[in-house]
Amino acid sequence: MSQLFFRQTNVYEEFQTPLSLFELHQQIREELEVAFPETYWVVAEIAQISPDRRKGHCYLTLVDKGDDARNVVAQTRATIWSARFAMLGRFFEDKTGQPLKAGLKILFQASVRFHELYGLSLDIHNIDPNYTIGDLARQRQETIKRLEAEGLLTANKELELPEVPQRLAIVSSATAAGYQDFIHQLQNNSYGYSFHTTLFPATVQGNDAPASVNKAMALIAKYSERFDAIVMIRGGGSQTDLSCFDDYTIAAAIGNSPLPVLTGIGHERDESIADLVAHTRLKTPTAVATFLIDRFRSSEEYTEGLYDSIRMFTAQQLKLTEDRLERLQLSISNNTKDFLQEGRELLETLSRGLLVKPKAYLNTQQHSVSDLERDIKANTKDLLHTRERHLSELSVCVEGKAQRYLHLKEHELNTLSHCVETEVKESIKLKQISFTKQRDKLEFTTARKLQTEQHRLKLIEASIKANDPERLLLRGYTLTLVNGRIIKSISQVQPDDVIETRMQDGTIHSIVVNKDTHDTL
Repeated sequence: MSQLFFRQTNVYEEFQTPLSLFELHQQIREELEVAFPETYWVVAEIAQISPDRRKGHCYLTLVDKGDDARNVVAQTRATIWSARFAMLGRFFEDKTGQPLKAGLKILFQASVRFHELYGLSLDIHNIDPNYTIGDLARQRQETIKRLEAEGLLTANKELELPEVPQRLAIVSSATAAGYQDFIHQLQNNSYGYSFHTTLFPATVQGNDAPASVNKAMALIAKYSERFDAIVMIRGGGSQTDLSCFDDYTIAAAIGNSPLPVLTGIGHERDESIADLVAHTRLKTPTAVATFLIDRFRSSEEYTEGLYDSIRMFTAQQLKLTEDRLERLQLSISNNTKDFLQEGRELLETLSRGLLVKPKAYLNTQQHSVSDLERDIKANTKDLLHTRERHLSELSVCVEGKAQRYLHLKEHELNTLSHCVETEVKESIKLKQISFTKQRDKLEFTTARKLQTEQHRLKLIEASIKANDPERLLLRGYTLTLVNGRIIKSISQVQPDDVIETRMQDGTIHSIVVNKDTHDTL
């Protein structure tokens, strides 16, 4: 049986001594520094950005998606050190109107760096904002063309906005200052109009805004029969937060909305794509509220004018009908008289011509004429009665409508009066509470001040008592007086002056013989 023999050898013996990973990375770094000694202008898309608030640096993940913009063909890390980030970030935001953020394509100047521990990265030295501005403008035009091709650019404008849009679905953030201003202006309008608002909370700035707004719009569309219009508002943010309203998702949601959309995004100069697609674009949330209140007022004025026109037209029609009935009554009366006169004349003629006929024939003719006269009178009365009843019904109808309208206005006036009375009572109640607090505070402050002053007076009184001359005498001190005045220096007495020395238990009278002056130390 044959045997196989294997000889074990070490592969590295045929080459050089192996390198450590650190040594290999060190050689790579040295080679890259030689191969890429300069800075290079590079185009890439920001996939992720993480500013370091504490140290001031900014760390980015950059990608290149190639021509189809769907597959990532290259990716690297990049750093903007704190010495440059503050200046570059502010400069980029001033030029483009928005900060550096994920999704933006940038043209930047960078140097290649390789670290033994962290690997390959780029140090960004400069950014050209003009490239990003052009790319954003291109994206905006592509979005507008896509909306136009899909028929969404003017779809919402073709919807009819109700004359009185009272039920409003609001897309905004509950904490946004613009939303609070909008609600306050609607609820405190000077005409007392009532609005029914429902908030659909959504993020209205940042990268999460498109998906959040689209979700809110989809929910509103599900219950669209409950609302008259949609109000999309924001406020209190900076101009740099407006880029989300150029997103196709928000614009498409507005274009597909079954309700007219009013925007008050809160910027004066630029018009976002959301404004272009919306039914009505207004500058600020308060401008949207003013627009709705003015629309209510215009509708009310139109209704009042219509009521006045109806009342005037009704009065004119009643007057014309009365005149027509009077003329008709006069005409019937004249025609009846003429007919009766003709009948009498005919009867007289027949009577004269028929004197020879039997009396019975004459009676028959006379009865026929009487019946005819009676029928004419009855028909005339019935016609007049019918016309009068029609006129009465028309008057009652007009009076009923006028009373219902007056009752409606009286109810509105009572409601407004109740609201005003409630607000006044609330205001008085608040003033009373404030007055009570101020009174309690004043009483507490006064009591505390009196207590402090009483304590101070007691201290002064104690000090005065402690320095009372009588007490000093009790402690062994004496008082020296000349002519009833206390002396404190020998310069106040002269030889032969009579001095009075008061002690605890009596007074000594002395005569000054001589003065000795002590030298001051």
